[in-house]
Amino acid sequence: MEVATRHEGASGFLYEDEWAYACTLGNMLALFRRIAIAIHMRLRARERDGGDGGAEKLKLVEVEVEAFEEAPRAQIFHFIPLMITTAAAATAALVGTSALAAYADAKFHVSQDVGQLQQRRRAEKWYIENASKNRLSLWYPFCNNVTKFPNDPCIWSREGELTWQEVHDRAARYAQYFIAKGVKPGELVAFYLQNSADFVVIWLALFCIGCAPAMINFNLKGNSLIHCLRLSRSKTLLVDEDEACQERVKECRTVIEGELGMNITVLGAEIKAKATAMPVTVPDDSWRESVNGASPSALLYTSGTTGLPKAAIMPVQRIWALGNQKKPSFGQVPGPGGDRWYSCMPMFHGTGGLTMVANLMGGLSLAIGKRFSVSTFWDDIHDSECTIFVYVGEAARYLLNAPHHPRERDHPRLRIMYGNGLRPDVWERFRDRFDVPEIAEFFNSTEGLFQLLNYNRGDFTAGAVGHQGALMRRLVQNVFIPVQVDAETGDVYRDSTTGLAKRMSYEDGGEILVAIPSERAFGGYFNDDKATSKKILHDVFRKGDIFYRTGDALRRDGDGRWYFIDRLGDTFRWKSENVSTAEVAETLGRYSGVAEANVYGVTVPKHDGRAGCVALSLSVRREDFDFDGFFGHARANLPRYAVPVFLRLVAKESSTDNNKQNKVPLREEGIDLDILGSKVIGGEYDVLLWHPGGYGYVKFEKSDLEKLRSGELTI
Repeated sequence: MEVATRHEGASGFLYEDEWAYACTLGNMLALFRRIAIAIHMRLRARERDGGDGGAEKLKLVEVEVEAFEEAPRAQIFHFIPLMITTAAAATAALVGTSALAAYADAKFHVSQDVGQLQQRRRAEKWYIENASKNRLSLWYPFCNNVTKFPNDPCIWSREGELTWQEVHDRAARYAQYFIAKGVKPGELVAFYLQNSADFVVIWLALFCIGCAPAMINFNLKGNSLIHCLRLSRSKTLLVDEDEACQERVKECRTVIEGELGMNITVLGAEIKAKATAMPVTVPDDSWRESVNGASPSALLYTSGTTGLPKAAIMPVQRIWALGNQKKPSFGQVPGPGGDRWYSCMPMFHGTGGLTMVANLMGGLSLAIGKRFSVSTFWDDIHDSECTIFVYVGEAARYLLNAPHHPRERDHPRLRIMYGNGLRPDVWERFRDRFDVPEIAEFFNSTEGLFQLLNYNRGDFTAGAVGHQGALMRRLVQNVFIPVQVDAETGDVYRDSTTGLAKRMSYEDGGEILVAIPSERAFGGYFNDDKATSKKILHDVFRKGDIFYRTGDALRRDGDGRWYFIDRLGDTFRWKSENVSTAEVAETLGRYSGVAEANVYGVTVPKHDGRAGCVALSLSVRREDFDFDGFFGHARANLPRYAVPVFLRLVAKESSTDNNKQNKVPLREEGIDLDILGSKVIGGEYDVLLWHPGGYGYVKFEKSDLEKLRSGELTI
């Protein structure tokens, strides 16, 4: 298969593989044929009526349709802009004005769709050009920008500003440092690091020697940390000099160094001095010659329903697709005086890290904040002179809920906020208060098979996670498909007779499945075949088809606006992090006196995401259970965001007929004390505790719920 071979089967261009490329072209051809026929018939009617100028337009349409239909597949995208222009011009000829064409484009957003396809085509061409020269390492596009802008600002942080040449030289020194440590091309180096300029510099250094980082969440500890390190198979663990980070690693040192055989290196003054003493010598091309489109740019981790974090490779090809030097998205300008991206989101996450590195490839400078803080955010925006900042939805709400900041509108260069998870009720209030005119909200996953973007500059698409015009909707109608899901099991619903799934309307929505030609189209989870297999469905709508499960439910309205419904499965988001119920339950279940821990997420008034709640069945009398000890156990063995906020003492376990934990009725009742027992049998006798702050759990009262509803209390 031509494209699959050319792209090593990695995702990033068009719709991720040959399957989508072919179906895209077929659908596009059918759509344009229908448009052309309609215009053709109208123009013939005009000619019969003696209309002026119709013959010339008619001939133009006929010529372009013939060329479009007969063009080789590889050239067909070149006809899209001309076809649109032809269609618009011919339509305008019917009324003697371009007003109808402008109205049609405003209604169907064809030019937006064509622009996206053209951008993907440019990125693909850029990628192919470099692949033919065996220069797919991301070190090369970075170096191209160093040549163009050597003395211009590249990375800003509170520690100072580095030029492109300084970043290059620093990365070359770190590359020599890693070579001296015995790191080989193709290896992953584990990052347990907080945000800094050196985070990016060292990332580039790994690109320079044909390597990539494994992005470990620096909040992890204990079994979760060891699990992620084991998955990476890294030989080197780079640890932040932060004392808390070092302490968490120290607690696992015996396993990390012994069982895993990893070398622990603290990125402190001593190591930085050693790297600085290295020569500014770029290793030769042989260090990067094995890098192809499927090679990792990073190993990312994502929590799923299996319990512990899963790892997925972000292939190099997708960064080439994101960091297009030819024509950056959103009207950005590279180089001196151009656009600058600011992020204080954790760089071990794709949104905070990969976004920034991809922009470096496109010649755009960066500004890096160490961590998110409502008190310093606008100071960083002002001082860095950024034009775009990266967000996650909760961060936007935190900023909106914060008191007035003197610099919250004092940012003359800022024009775009880019990220995901921006809640509809925050959208316009944020834009109006902080004077951020453009919002680029995207929807994606680490695996990257389902991607949406909403580049919003007005009311029409406000609150949507993506937008598609008529052309793109037609192209993906059999690629991105909403299906019904069993609310109890979380499985895709199957008809009892046919065994096939039930397709939902886009307006009603459902879990989105993505059509793929083979299991190879989904790169899978790193070193986890079992988790990978759970994401693939066979014989969904007909015998032999294959689909990828996104695990997310969305709907799309008649105007092409996509809206997020819910994250399916057991995992929930709290404090900007994914929390795995199985992992939490396993940890809590080890505490003495716990018979069963059933963990789920509950909505909390005036708060984003879902707070953790554990339905606890005890093997001892309640008065004999050590609740303070239980809380201490949770705090000691889980990241802070994963410690349950609520604790429900249940009289009877909630389970299905086959003895599996049943979270659905517990989740539906949530923390509303008035409806306890309405879904859970015997639930009216349950007692709800919570952890509002401080240490330990206390009884959750109706007055507490009312204070949460009014906003008087926050968690």
